[in-house]
Amino acid sequence: MAVTRYHVERTINAPARAVWDLLTDATSYPDWNPAVVSITGPIELGRTIQLRSIVNPKRTFKLTVTEMSAPNRLVWSDGLPLGLFTGERTFRLDETDRVTRFSMTEEFSGLLAGLITRSIPDMTESFNQFADGLKQAAETSG
Repeated sequence: MAVTRYHVERTINAPARAVWDLLTDATSYPDWNPAVVSITGPIELGRTIQLRSIVNPKRTFKLTVTEMSAPNRLVWSDGLPLGLFTGERTFRLDETDRVTRFSMTEEFSGLLAGLITRSIPDMTESFNQFADGLKQAAETSG
């Protein structure tokens, strides 16, 4: 079974709670996140958010918040029934002495992943823009 993975990390000079607050406030995304065209819906466990990204601005992704462990782990998921295709974005925040190690990983898997991921544009640049925007916003807001 094919797995496609994107990953980014940043060291953010801010407490994990400040970073978490930005990640879980959909209304603030336009202020700091150049990788997201729009995001609506509450970022709350079990809820669905609607996201449009610079990677494919004409498509709205409906993502379910499948895990929330404040202020360390957040997971958004989407996919097809029966595990044919799954996309899962995981955010991790690890804090030491008011400095946060942020990582974001997106994995696409499932029986149809090889076929479907061929139509997904490279997300490397949008991941870097997301992480850089989050870093700047967290470091300047505190």
